[in-house]
Amino acid sequence: MSVLLTNAILIDPEAGTVSEGEIRIEDGRITPPGPAKEVIDCGGRHLAPGIVDLGVKVGEPGERHKESFRTAGEAARRGGVTMMVCRPDTTPPVDTPETFAFVQGRAATAGVRVRQMATLTKGRAGREMVEMGFLSDAGAVAFTDGDHVVRDAKALSRCLTYARSLGALVIGHPQEPSLSDGAAATSGKFASLRGLPAVSPVAERMGLERDLALVGMTGAKWHADQITTEGALGPLRAAKAAGLDVTAGTSIHHVTLNALDVADYRTFFKLKPPLRDEDDRIAVAEALADGTIDVLCSMHTPQDEESKRLPFEQAASGAVGLETFVPAALRLFHAGMIELPVLWRAMSTAPARRLGIEGGSLAEGAVADLVLVDVGAPFVLDRWAMASKSKNTPFDGTRLQGRVKATWVGGELVWGGV
Repeated sequence: MSVLLTNAILIDPEAGTVSEGEIRIEDGRITPPGPAKEVIDCGGRHLAPGIVDLGVKVGEPGERHKESFRTAGEAARRGGVTMMVCRPDTTPPVDTPETFAFVQGRAATAGVRVRQMATLTKGRAGREMVEMGFLSDAGAVAFTDGDHVVRDAKALSRCLTYARSLGALVIGHPQEPSLSDGAAATSGKFASLRGLPAVSPVAERMGLERDLALVGMTGAKWHADQITTEGALGPLRAAKAAGLDVTAGTSIHHVTLNALDVADYRTFFKLKPPLRDEDDRIAVAEALADGTIDVLCSMHTPQDEESKRLPFEQAASGAVGLETFVPAALRLFHAGMIELPVLWRAMSTAPARRLGIEGGSLAEGAVADLVLVDVGAPFVLDRWAMASKSKNTPFDGTRLQGRVKATWVGGELVWGGV
């Protein structure tokens, strides 16, 4: 069936434009303009490529009480996320072809596209490399131990060397673990006044510099999952200027919140790495705008109430983000820090290109994964109205501006209406 989405403002991240136009869909793909069996008036709202969210945590296997593929998929559809790229830090971790096959089977319940990453080392223990070739053949789009840093540089160099032989992407978590272990906040006056164990921002730069040195030695494809400090931007820029096959991401929470938001030990604001000072937040947002940081993700990490209703130091880290990703990101646009095509390139086009998968495009022939957004619509977020099983969002009760009105996956309307 052919569908024409008309009276839209198109956000084209590849062309870098925002313009009035229309999109015609047939057989799940964007086609040249022409007549269609169904015409949908978008009401002058913004139509853009669906979000490709790199780094989503789903609790299957092992923590289904926190999030299932079904509930994560519902949150994704509401949030305009048409593809979830899922992390392997499950229980047990996705480190064998058998576990990978189980996760792929469960992903069919999501109702959006799902691509899966696998661990870099067995059990995320940082010692023995996984069966990278078999997992690549099974469909793993990248290899990462998540927030577990591979402490042994020799083990990491072997993984990087083997990944290079396969053309596989390795995703690292830049931290110096002997400094960052046990930290609940970023060091400074605020953490001292609150009595919280803290880590200096230099830990991120140290970890990044080590990883980049090994990438330079091995020639591997490498991506930093979260750059959150100003000090890490210099080494990242230098690595890119040197021609290393390196990209970097950051999370929506680290470019829209800062360390002071922790306030009186509000555990929904406990993240890993911890929230940074305002100077770091601004520097990272500017690096996202100028392309130094390539990818913006939700870093969706569901935690149940019992995991968060603890003293700040003991509470689990992480926040959900699938449903709040777009309105939170639009904070940067409304603040005049980043233009819509650049924002969508970071949320959609860049992650798809880095992973070598379809998505992030409005070009003719591209898959019709689309999101319709009312960028000016104000609302107050109620976490209990969210689709995720876990409700650990730092934006609870916050006035946000920008709502997803409809989501299409492969040309099929999977959420909302016009």
